[in-house]
Amino acid sequence: MVYHEKPAAHQVFDAGAWISAQGRLAVELARAAFALGRLDGAVAALDPAARQGANRRLALIEVEAMLWAQGTALRREEIGRDLMEARAGADLEAMRLARWAIRRLEGQGDAQDLRGFLGLHRAEVSGLDDLLATRPTGRDFDGAVAEFHDLAGQVAGLAPLARAAALRVLWRSCGLSAPEVLAEPAVWTARAMAEGCDGLGFVPLGRHGRAVWVDAGTPAERLARHLAAVAAAAQDARHELARVLDWQARALAAMAGIKGDNPGRVVRALAAHPLLSAAMLEESAGISRDTAERMLARMKGLGLAREITGGRRFRLWMAAG
Repeated sequence: MVYHEKPAAHQVFDAGAWISAQGRLAVELARAAFALGRLDGAVAALDPAARQGANRRLALIEVEAMLWAQGTALRREEIGRDLMEARAGADLEAMRLARWAIRRLEGQGDAQDLRGFLGLHRAEVSGLDDLLATRPTGRDFDGAVAEFHDLAGQVAGLAPLARAAALRVLWRSCGLSAPEVLAEPAVWTARAMAEGCDGLGFVPLGRHGRAVWVDAGTPAERLARHLAAVAAAAQDARHELARVLDWQARALAAMAGIKGDNPGRVVRALAAHPLLSAAMLEESAGISRDTAERMLARMKGLGLAREITGGRRFRLWMAAG
């Protein structure tokens, strides 16, 4: 009779410990869920364009934090410029990962199809050759996925917020990503945590994710840190959305002396989109290109808009302050 060694993930993953930890951290789980509910409600209350812009704004912040935690200093403005084909002189490998992460956080890809979700069938997305060298391939990867889903079923009864902490650990135990690439499990679990949300496509952790994306300890210790990060990040995200709404109110007041409704359209467009070109503003606000450029110049003079590209062609603008 031939005996096969039990996979490492089965040896180290203790579903019962995670279930027990959730029971002991019921108050912390309720606090995190309440904070997330307030954030989701604030996003859901926005009009469709503003809601989409809020998710993009939070996604840019999230991916910036992930890459910095991974050791790559790539700012959200650079990521946004790349997405809009105004290329920055940044690390191309990191930018590919950032582009993948933004698209997944915005809802692209079936989270159950891990090969497709990770883009392993597309060479231009899986081009992080050095970082991905230690990921299993072919049938070995399929086996790791099967093991992941099998063990994930053991914690299916956990609340989505708590389950994500366990699945992030399980992802690494099964070797679905190279150890250096923390963004992949972080993006996948961010999507998974948003189950039941009305306005959010993912649950942001922002700067607080650094405490949990790569951590150690018992399931109870990991889960406590995770729930604290969710609660703190949800509050930060609400403050960011409130900051944008405050900017919008100030901008509308500052532009009130200009006749017509074009100023209001421009202000609302800049509030809804983290980054805009004059062409995008033309379409979003329903105004002419000349009017868009004049309004942007006027708002720049008032300290309400900032141009981030520093060039003469394909300039990108964002709300200032």
